[in-house]
Amino acid sequence: MSRTSLSGTRLPRHESGCLLSHSIPIPGVAMTVTTTDAASLATQYTEQGYVLVKGLLTRNEAATYRQVAHDLLRHLDGDEDPTWGSAAGLAAGSPTRLQHLHDAQFYDAAFSRLLMDDRFTSVASAVLGGPNVQLHHTKLFVKPPENGSPFPPHQDHPFFPHTHHRVAAAIFHFDDAPEEKGCVRVVPRSHLQGPRPHDPEGGYHLTDVPFEAAVPLPAEAGDVLFFSYLSVHASGVNVSQEARTTWLVQFRDPADPPTVRTHDESLGQGMMLRGVDPTGRRNM
Repeated sequence: MSRTSLSGTRLPRHESGCLLSHSIPIPGVAMTVTTTDAASLATQYTEQGYVLVKGLLTRNEAATYRQVAHDLLRHLDGDEDPTWGSAAGLAAGSPTRLQHLHDAQFYDAAFSRLLMDDRFTSVASAVLGGPNVQLHHTKLFVKPPENGSPFPPHQDHPFFPHTHHRVAAAIFHFDDAPEEKGCVRVVPRSHLQGPRPHDPEGGYHLTDVPFEAAVPLPAEAGDVLFFSYLSVHASGVNVSQEARTTWLVQFRDPADPPTVRTHDESLGQGMMLRGVDPTGRRNM
């Protein structure tokens, strides 16, 4: 079976029901990434600055992680709201809310296993263009229903700049993220323009990129979005009746040294997820 994408490309559907994004084949129910798949992923990522991998996790796996995430946030019962001050304009002045948790893998081993899952690390390796993948940090996000906070257009680069820009993010979707739930949006090919000057007031954001310039990337539970830390991205308000649950994993080539020391408080930074650190941790 197949389905036609918005661009007119025929997207095959595996017999398991996993829909294939950007013509990247999924050979089995438990997704694996072949050498051919990796080349397709790397090409999409290099050209566009992102690649949305459909069905990297099964829907049942995603549902399990969603439950773990929400149980963990309830247990910790934190009241910190990390909503950016610069996001207020996207919500038309209405108050919004956001839940988050750094380093979820230090609270529940389920996230540690996911960090080391070959389905994830094989794609991470492909988009970085090398065999070695090192953890930078992780962050769990829940956008509550009806008023889940947005993020204005920005690059991740100003938060933790690196020398060669071989730094990327993966957003695991633990539930469906249609546009009304505030899905991630990306400006295609924006990574090719390199680092941009950001306004630091209220969270690093771009004042010269309209929100509408970013293309919405609706996702389903189990999908994972990979994008360069130079790609301009944003997300809207969750106006739906359901929470949007995602896990952000920032990773890098261990041979790419940071230009400034940031995120030192992130637990597990420097952990090898795939391959080796050829610098012997000298870039830490």
